[in-house]
Parts: sequence; C-alpha cells; structure tokens
Amino acid sequence: MPRKTLPRIAAVSADRKPLTLRIRWTTGEESRVDVSGLVETFRVYEPLRRSQDLFRGVRIGDVGTDVVWSDEIDMSADTLWRLAREQAGVTMSPDAFKHWRERKAYTLDGAAMALGLSRRMVAYYEQGTKPIPRVVALAARALELS
Repeated sequence: MPRKTLPRIAAVSADRKPLTLRIRWTTGEESRVDVSGLVETFRVYEPLRRSQDLFRGVRIGDVGTDVVWSDEIDMSADTLWRLAREQAGVTMSPDAFKHWRERKAYTLDGAAMALGLSRRMVAYYEQGTKPIPRVVALAARALELS
C-alpha cells in the first residue's frame, strides 16, 4: 500500500473570524479552518476560549507538523488538514453524494433514514449548501458495499 503523505504547514495566522485559522500549506494551497469545535470540546484548549490574544499568537511548530500556542497547547497538521478538507466539502463532493443516492435508488427520505440524518440535511449535502462530514461520506461508502 502506498504511503500517504500529508502536506505540512508553511504559514499560519489567526483569521478575523473567532477561533479560525488561515493556513498556507507546503503545497501552496491555502485554507481557512474553523477550529471552534475542537477548542470548545477539549479541556486542553480552554485557555484559547478565554483569550483571543493567546489564540492570535498561533505559530508553526517544529517542521510544520503542527501549530502551537504555548508549550502545552498545540494542534496537529493532520487534524487541521482533515478539518480543512471536511469544511471545504472535499471528503465527498455534492455530485458524488447525489450519484451515490441515485445508484442506491434512495429517495431523499430513504437516504436520510439509511444515514440516520434528516431529509433536509441530505438535501443540503446534495446541493453543496453544507460540507459533507467525513463520517457521512464513510457511511455512504459502507452502504455502497451492502
């Protein structure tokens, strides 16, 4: 199996939007990554919730494999890359999602039931209004095999 190499971070800064990072990858690609879900969920990031100044002090860690705010607070490039892909809807395109539903002969309601989602969310994914989370893309691929 070929080894998968994820891009490293070339530059990072805090975005104007709270708890959002602007990242330039070594590939030249740029991403805006909302990390609020992680920051709000995990206790290690609690200081970032309290201090916008601390959050704005983000910098690249050793060799671009993470971003750091202090000796105790960091976030891996792998995690940021995955979030960037999810938030950009790259895990599965809206067209691929729609084709999956049509191949399985699911109505919007049928796809919603199979995936444990609301009909409205299935429609949002097909229209590209909302990015398709990785877990939904994986579930669709698993249902493809059944």
